[in-house]
Amino acid sequence: MASGLPIPDACTPGRHALATRRLLLYTPVIKLDVLAAFAAGADPDSQRWQGNQLDQVVPDPDVRRALLRMGPAGVTPRWFFKSNPELAEPSEPGPETFEFMVCIRRDTGHYAGSLELDHEKGEIGGTLAPDHRGQGLGAELFLAGAELAHSHAGLPTVRAGTATANLACRRSLERAGFVPAPGPARHTVPDGRELETVWYQHQGTASACARP
Repeated sequence: MASGLPIPDACTPGRHALATRRLLLYTPVIKLDVLAAFAAGADPDSQRWQGNQLDQVVPDPDVRRALLRMGPAGVTPRWFFKSNPELAEPSEPGPETFEFMVCIRRDTGHYAGSLELDHEKGEIGGTLAPDHRGQGLGAELFLAGAELAHSHAGLPTVRAGTATANLACRRSLERAGFVPAPGPARHTVPDGRELETVWYQHQGTASACARP
């Protein structure tokens, strides 16, 4: 492994890990994990729907592409951390009410996206990097979100809202078994734009993951 970075394969205190057929997801281990997760959703097509503030995006497209060619499975060169030592520093999990996970493509080891779960609201959100869209991975990402909510966070119902015009996201939610649900008709994204929204929900057996 050129990067020498571990890929968590089990939940530990304060951290989660899970897998789908083509994706691995885990609570970020180092700060590079977080930055790459932000880069995955920072392109204009993604920000059309998310409208994030600058502290949650990577504005330079060349930097985004470089980050998304990396990953923990032997594809992050050692010189990168010598030049950017701060990105090798540990990443501490956020508050217990909010879970943020980085997504890795299993066949390449490259960073591929991110997943979020708000425990208090019982809501998930996720994004995929441009090179990983249009391949059915969105459904896997939202299936992972449902598993995280039901089998790790103990939530019997989890919801997801998306822009009415975001047909790709809506199809992915539906393929992941989410069904239409009531919710606010409009949502204001962080950059101040207001979008028409639709809501979905997924129900399952609630349990907590076994963590040492």
